Amino acid sequence: MTGRLVEANRRYAEAFTDPGMDARPVLHVAVVACMDARIDLHKALGLQLGDCHTIRNAGGVVTDDVIRSLTISQRKLGTRSVVLIHHTGCGLESLTEDFRTELEMEVGQRPAWAVEAFQDADQDVRQSMQRVRTSPFLLHTDDVRGFVFDVRTGLLREVDPA
Repeated sequence: MTGRLVEANRRYAEAFTDPGMDARPVLHVAVVACMDARIDLHKALGLQLGDCHTIRNAGGVVTDDVIRSLTISQRKLGTRSVVLIHHTGCGLESLTEDFRTELEMEVGQRPAWAVEAFQDADQDVRQSMQRVRTSPFLLHTDDVRGFVFDVRTGLLREVDPA
């Protein structure tokens, strides 16, 4: 499978021209979203290359590493807004923290990271918004909005932070 990706890159590079962009996102926004392969963030949000920073992980949850990326994004690359996106039918809704124990039994070592499983996407978006808003490392926490993306309709639904 990796060979297929490398070959696709060769074809891409044949027609590639340097867009002359800087690493600073044009829209000054960072988007944190789930890594789910069904979500094409750029198309879903009408984004072009260079518009935003995109940070993706399992569940789109705000972890220490996401805070690290957002801190660099804001403090060194000029972003001011944060958009958090979870989605319907997320695989994390079917997991529990027991997954870590199962891994420990299988490989003989417990992962240092938390699974960050959840059962209610809206509530987890609220938690993620709170983590961003209360981080001492982030300069811009006034424009933080959270959404749930419906994988069947393609629509975003905003989550009330309260």
